[in-house]
Amino acid sequence: MAAGKHVIVIGGGDTGSDCVGTSNRHGALSVTQFEVMPQPPAEENRPLTWPYWPLKLRTSSSHEEGCVREFAISTKEFTGEKGKVKGLTTVQVEFKDGKLVEVPGTEKHHPADLVLLAMGFVSPVAAVLDAFGVDKDARGNARASTDFDGGYATSVPKVFAAGDIRRGQSLVVWAIREGRQAARSVDEFLMGYSDLPR
Repeated sequence: MAAGKHVIVIGGGDTGSDCVGTSNRHGALSVTQFEVMPQPPAEENRPLTWPYWPLKLRTSSSHEEGCVREFAISTKEFTGEKGKVKGLTTVQVEFKDGKLVEVPGTEKHHPADLVLLAMGFVSPVAAVLDAFGVDKDARGNARASTDFDGGYATSVPKVFAAGDIRRGQSLVVWAIREGRQAARSVDEFLMGYSDLPR
């Protein structure tokens, strides 16, 4: 619960926006959202981005409920006592020669009673898939089909993959759907049939 707390949301995407709105509805004292990327422009450059998804500042209804949004910022350290977070230290960042680098002299401490991690990722942790010897696709995800028969089975017998580890970074609704479908495939594999819905 965010009620009565100073909340920091790390991540500027849709999930971060949902965390902002929920924290406000819980009655948080303050809500701050961090995004590691620089602030996008208010209007997209259509000739530059078409036919791709336009890069522009997006403000959701959750943001309109109230929050401080900070861009080009990275978290360096969590601080607290007795296992409870009390704040975090950040630094401004910028791109130089294609790499994200810290801006000297920009460290800042922020009070925080609750920190919500809403960060995306590039691909699953390779060590997890490597430990099982699972084949990967070109993006580093577990290779597994979504076919009705034998769906979600990987290249390793008795190892199934679904959700983000199979499809990559995505919305939780996809993980839920794939989890249910994978459960049916596992049930069918173990029992020879399944009564579970697809």
